[in-house]
Amino acid sequence: MVIDELYDRLRRFPDVEAPNLFAVDGADRLLLDEAAPALESAAPGTIVVVDDQYGALTLGAAVRFGAERIRVHQDSVVAERALAANAEREDLTDRYRSCGLDADLLAGARVVLLRLPRSLSALTEIAETVARHADPEVVVFAGGRDKHISLAMNDVLAASFAEVRASRGRQKSRVLTARRATPGPASYPVRERLDELGLTVVAHGAAFAGPRLDIGTRFLLDFFPRLDFPRNDTDEQIAVDLGCGTGILAAMLARQLPDVRVIATDHSAAAVASAAETAAANGLADRIDTRRDDAASSIAAGSVDLVVCNPPFHIGAAVHTGAAHKMFDAAARILRPGGQMWTVYNRHLDYRPALSGIVGPTRVEGRNRKFTVTRSVRSR
Repeated sequence: MVIDELYDRLRRFPDVEAPNLFAVDGADRLLLDEAAPALESAAPGTIVVVDDQYGALTLGAAVRFGAERIRVHQDSVVAERALAANAEREDLTDRYRSCGLDADLLAGARVVLLRLPRSLSALTEIAETVARHADPEVVVFAGGRDKHISLAMNDVLAASFAEVRASRGRQKSRVLTARRATPGPASYPVRERLDELGLTVVAHGAAFAGPRLDIGTRFLLDFFPRLDFPRNDTDEQIAVDLGCGTGILAAMLARQLPDVRVIATDHSAAAVASAAETAAANGLADRIDTRRDDAASSIAAGSVDLVVCNPPFHIGAAVHTGAAHKMFDAAARILRPGGQMWTVYNRHLDYRPALSGIVGPTRVEGRNRKFTVTRSVRSR
């Protein structure tokens, strides 16, 4: 089949590529099969795809069903760029356009293909947004791997749709189908006051840790009084919160270092929106520049004095250190000679040798039962 040939050619690039990481899986295939009757009859411009990983859903719908004017939202800019690269290689760039998670994405939508997110909060915001803005007759096909689907996901969808049913399993995957939208008020973004920091945190559904202070970030903040880096001979000092999430580290950097410009960057649209709103909620919007970016690729080489980072230890659902190493590579590229990277990570991962080899000499600044904090100095 033509679709199988397409899937054989799809790549994850620019995301991490490895033998145990794939651009297409059973959930993608099952989603298109379950949605086939709806996709075959859908008019151009009425199909929406949410959180396609690398293009299997968007390009699959275009090739298998001849779908046109597909609207796509991907929280991850890496996934967005992977889809773009695959679409260009397949000469399918004119079949879709990228949108935010908003009315522009969903107005008039009759069919929504959704890769189920890992968190219930992300699913809540997506489901509520679909129910609020799509055509009242919209049908949502939400698929994922069995091991990442919980009964609570049915409940989340049922809060925004009157009818939810689960498909039979296949290839360790399953699809939840939701119909009869019941629009209600938006639950996200949420705001929470962190009294221990004197900080208001704003979080969209897909932002890591929501409005809470995760324990790794809390431990890294204990070392902020030690932050010290050589002053450069330019007019501006720059600090980067690499993988900023809701922007807690960026906000605390801006408070502690009033003469330093702070850049908060993340691959996630939800994270960057959250960080921008957190900055505004704390009167720091003019001090913090938020960027949705793949491993700080928009930041000039050798332009940064300080990087703080709480890297992930997974890629999607797979435990993999490739994402962290990609962030270390980014820090090494953007730091000036003598600039510093402060990193917190799960103690068992022992990133110190990698940091020493990629960024520069690395010293352990502290440990507790769960985490290690290191300081790396960019080699000259």
